[in-house]
Amino acid sequence: MRDFVAISLETHLFFGRIMKEHSLFLMAGFPAKEKGFIQRADQLRAEFEEGLRETVRLADGMIGNSVLQSGEIVTEFTKKAEYQTCELTGIPIDTKITTAEERLCAGGCAPVSQETVSRVKMLNRQMLRRVNSLITFKEDVLKEVTGCRLYTANYPLLIEHILREAKQYRHILSELEKNDCPGPDLGNQEAFWNQIMMEHALFIRGLLDPTENELIQTANEFAGDYCRLLDECKKPERTDANALTAKTLQTTKKYQQFKTAGTKGIACCEIRSIILPLLADHVLREANHYLRILEKSGRCRN
Repeated sequence: MRDFVAISLETHLFFGRIMKEHSLFLMAGFPAKEKGFIQRADQLRAEFEEGLRETVRLADGMIGNSVLQSGEIVTEFTKKAEYQTCELTGIPIDTKITTAEERLCAGGCAPVSQETVSRVKMLNRQMLRRVNSLITFKEDVLKEVTGCRLYTANYPLLIEHILREAKQYRHILSELEKNDCPGPDLGNQEAFWNQIMMEHALFIRGLLDPTENELIQTANEFAGDYCRLLDECKKPERTDANALTAKTLQTTKKYQQFKTAGTKGIACCEIRSIILPLLADHVLREANHYLRILEKSGRCRN
């Protein structure tokens, strides 16, 4: 059951934080008059924050070193980005969680106790209920926005984007419930994350100040790169999976460098944009997560 525990906790450390931040970004995007939507987003933010606290309590000595070293849980910018975003929005963020995550240690091969397995199973069920609630909320927001009954500073595509990520989280948790240790589905993973990376580039392009011509052009080029990779992933006649993964890995390494520079530039107020510092760090962590998947899938195929 060690693999079950490790995969569960690694999933929550990554996706639980992502869902918490989605709730915050939605909350920050609503106008003051939308008190009901703000309260629902804040409640979900608090619920995922509590789930993340429990995950961190369980995760020390239980997760893989590759996850800890990947930069998908926290980066060098995360804590500063949280402080800055809290100051800019007035939305509370528990930075003690980030401090605790920075101190996590990887696990060995020793068996886990039945008590730990039971607590992780309970956590999985709790997080599954929470993500289902968040999916319903995002669907409600999207319906109202596309029906021109609700204003938000977030693009409709961004709402669809974070809805896709929540459904991916739900899929992983459902597989854990059914199979204990779900097997990797590398082709679908690449198709999913190539679309996510493409959309990140589109959002970055649209949230940069119009004077940031060079950054806008670079973001646009990455959007085109991932659009082409996504098309390749979806071709039924695709045969050389190794070559495509290698190409995707090369592109994602460059993209990760672009996002790292962008996150640093936004944190230091060197880039003109309407990108929250935590949003910049958020998309960097997702690129780091995808890099780990690609590197792992490349090793598995060789």
